[in-house]
Formats: sequence, C-alpha cells, structure tokens
Amino acid sequence: MTEFNNVTISTVASIYFDGQVTSRKVTFADGSFKTLGIMMPGEYTFATAEKELMEFQQGIVSVLLPGSDTWQTITANQSFYVPANASFDIKVIELADYCCTYIAE
Repeated sequence: MTEFNNVTISTVASIYFDGQVTSRKVTFADGSFKTLGIMMPGEYTFATAEKELMEFQQGIVSVLLPGSDTWQTITANQSFYVPANASFDIKVIELADYCCTYIAE
C-alpha cells in the first residue's frame, strides 16, 4: 500500500538512538495504528510489545530475528515479522524508510 486514507497522523515524532531513528504514529478510524519512520545507517536493538510487521519502502538493512543466528538482508519492498515480547537487532546499511504494523494477537 502506498498511501493511507482517513487517518490521523501525530505531528510529534518518536525519536530514538540520538535522532538516528524516527517514527510518526498513523491512527486509523478503527483505532488501529502503524508507524512510519526513517532509520539512518547504524546498528540498533529494538524490543517489541506486540507482534510487528516491518515493511521497507527504501533502503537496505540486515536483521537478526529472535531465535535465529543468521542475519537476513532486507531491501525495498521486502518485509519481516517480529514476535511479541521479543527483541531484534538491525543493521541499517543504507537509509531505510519503513512502515511498522502492530498486530494484536
């Protein structure tokens, strides 16, 4: 999906890792939400509360998912899932534009 209709967008960004990662919350009419963000090159560890779908519109990242010892390369138009209550490592090789969907289970 390249655009969202009938949404509310937070004007205040969430800023992580000294400004290297930012995101903005997009809330849908049914109360569900996603975040849209940018990751600058670097290495980061994120923790999840809910299951997440990370979709990348631009950039190149390598991700180490929970329970795996193999790094996966993710590029534009690719995605991955992260389970709830977990953490994952990501290496951003080229500036990454992403959309994160939170999946309640």
